Amino acid sequence: MTDDEIRTTHIGSLPRPPELLDLLTAKQDGEDVDDAAWERATTEATHDVVRRQLDVGLDSINNGEQPRVSFNWYVQNRLSGIEGTRETELWADLQDYPEYADETFKTDVIDLSEQPVVTGPIEYTGHEEAEAEIRGFRDALDDLDADPADTFMTAASPSVVTSTHVNDYYDAYDDYLGDVAAAMKEEYELVADAGFTLQIDAPELLTAGQTEAFREASIEDIRGATRRHVEALNDALENVPEEQVRLHTCWGSYEGPGHLDVDLVDMLPVIYEADITGLSVEQANPRHQHEYRAFAEEPVPDGWTLIPGVVDVKTNIIDHPETIADRIERVADAAPDDTEIVAAPDCGFGTQAGLGMVSPEIAWAKLDALVEGAALATERLY
Repeated sequence: MTDDEIRTTHIGSLPRPPELLDLLTAKQDGEDVDDAAWERATTEATHDVVRRQLDVGLDSINNGEQPRVSFNWYVQNRLSGIEGTRETELWADLQDYPEYADETFKTDVIDLSEQPVVTGPIEYTGHEEAEAEIRGFRDALDDLDADPADTFMTAASPSVVTSTHVNDYYDAYDDYLGDVAAAMKEEYELVADAGFTLQIDAPELLTAGQTEAFREASIEDIRGATRRHVEALNDALENVPEEQVRLHTCWGSYEGPGHLDVDLVDMLPVIYEADITGLSVEQANPRHQHEYRAFAEEPVPDGWTLIPGVVDVKTNIIDHPETIADRIERVADAAPDDTEIVAAPDCGFGTQAGLGMVSPEIAWAKLDALVEGAALATERLY
């Protein structure tokens, strides 16, 4: 460990207020939304989440993804060639338990059984919207006279876009992936040029085992597909300094069986090929709490920051600070001695608008517990 304390962050999305959810619903339904009402709602929501993060005492904060309908499908408003939706199968682990899936994964705002469809060439058209989101976060920081240790903004990885948008246009997957990487490259550079840490959201690097295409695949085939996705990401990050990039990956931010999940230790060597210096991985997920051992078997590269998820985001149980400290300590003991540890939740608390597994006020209480747990771990480790 390279510092004298365990710092804290979170993984992008935070609960959105009802007024904003109503406007996001209208946008998703193709309805006209009053520009002044949208500006007022997003401004107020962004200011509120920045204020609350400061009050909680998080060291690294963001805008809570307030103007976005989801961590991945927001790109349909920033990329050309996406039109309409089509019903698709949910993840393979949920297909084994269809009754549970049907009652859990549809909301008034977003239906996870419907995926946007790519009907034309992908190009980046979202400069105005991305710049407005950046400006809104910057304004909130300035208005609140905020001076956190770090600020970050999130962006979807190329391969989470390709894996969650139905392809009806490209004959070859590599062409599809390449065009998405070239498009998202423009967004990554906007965030980096604004001076924020760029967080790449890439759950697909660990969720291949949950997809029907890879349900029966060998680990070698899964690693091969993941390597192709990491290479596409690296192409898109060409002009962003590694020290300005952290990556979040997980086994899905939903309360599912998880019995088809790949093992972390099998995937870390490929993930380590990414041009990043910060890595966020679930560790509070009950299916994967044992996998802190993976960081001893496959050590984090020199100079990287490890961001273990030490707070659950799928239940309304408020993690005890002592439990959080235990999780941090396990990871710190397994990782190389010079690895900086930053504590975080497993995933976001509002990755899909309206589909929060955790009640909003409980989500904030969990973040309070995170900060307290990190302080306890600091006392134990230093």
